[in-house]
Amino acid sequence: MPQLPEKIHELTVGRLSARSGAAVSALRFYESKGLISSRRTAGNQRRYSRDTLRRVAFIRAAQRVGIPLATIREALAELPEGRTPTRDDWARLSEAWRSELDERIKRLNRLRDHLTDCIGCGCLSLDSCVLSNPDDVFGDRLTGSRLLAEPGGTRRADRPGAKR
Repeated sequence: MPQLPEKIHELTVGRLSARSGAAVSALRFYESKGLISSRRTAGNQRRYSRDTLRRVAFIRAAQRVGIPLATIREALAELPEGRTPTRDDWARLSEAWRSELDERIKRLNRLRDHLTDCIGCGCLSLDSCVLSNPDDVFGDRLTGSRLLAEPGGTRRADRPGAKR
């Protein structure tokens, strides 16, 4: 049985965009960051293999949960080239991100639970701000949440005449 020409199995950047829902500019950005790859035609047009559709879906799903692109790139590097990532691939790679996501959820829950206090204050100058000064680490030295570290280890609020 004759083989189909390779170009039938390839997608143009516009077709990949339409099929994946990612903007053409996003696809070019992903390629520039080493997340996906293409070959160039004689006319210097990009052509993507069909497995790139699944890779783009993987990238977008990981981005939606806040995984940095560098981490996504490392994960994709573990997959063989030219093969569509499988459900098992996704499960293995996403398991490694579980603790990071759990920690992010914990921080977001803390923010949500204390946001009313912040809004109630209005100026973030509480003696003990649970958002900007968690666990009141600076409460024994100064009040408020405007403690900005500066080069040299000094804080603006530590200098004489500094506004608080």
